[in-house]
Amino acid sequence: MSDAETPKSEVRDAGEAAERRNFYGRHKGKTLRSSQKDYLANDLELLRLKNVTAEENPERQILDMTQFAGKPVWLEIGFGGGEHLVHMAAANPQIHLIGCEPFVNGVAMLLGKIRAAGVSNLSIHPGDVRDLFDVLPDHVIEKAFLNYPDPWPKARHHRRRFVTQGYLTALHRVMRPGSEFRIATDIPDYVRQAHEEVPVAGFRLVKEAGEGQHWQDWISTRYEQKAFREGRLPHYLTWARD
Repeated sequence: MSDAETPKSEVRDAGEAAERRNFYGRHKGKTLRSSQKDYLANDLELLRLKNVTAEENPERQILDMTQFAGKPVWLEIGFGGGEHLVHMAAANPQIHLIGCEPFVNGVAMLLGKIRAAGVSNLSIHPGDVRDLFDVLPDHVIEKAFLNYPDPWPKARHHRRRFVTQGYLTALHRVMRPGSEFRIATDIPDYVRQAHEEVPVAGFRLVKEAGEGQHWQDWISTRYEQKAFREGRLPHYLTWARD
């Protein structure tokens, strides 16, 4: 069934599900600097992807992808401080990047980096990536990044990790067949769970690498540097969407 043929009842049900979702994690941390408040007040609205939230789009109508001017669309899930997102946007002006991050401090840091770099080929969803999945058409994402995701180290919280079927099946739906999904993490148990869950969702492992064997276009982030300082080694996993 095409997007245009989706029954209205299913569209409403998706919106209701979005409203009922639990979100785990912080929305805001330490007090924002005045410059960061300025970025949020003056820059965010220009870059924010519209009609993603249930409040703006209660019927969960599918996004119009023509807004990206025919460019290939990449997705970063949880961009942290934005180093990787801005680096990729600057290095690949021929694509459009969407970054999702619910943590306000991270969004503010990203906006400062965007001002400094002068990049314009990106959009921000300052919220839960599941809301974006709800309104993306099938097979539109050509590359996806999951860099140093929240490890949720306690066993009873592992179901909150991104590498679970509730997230992965939605990611699989929106990604183009043959597209690349990258995971970078310093948590061995996260690697274990990725190996168990990601193939079930329809992804094939292409390469697994360790320290010093990252992707050629990789830029080390603050989270990776923290891992090095604390004696944890990175893992770089490359998957292909079947």
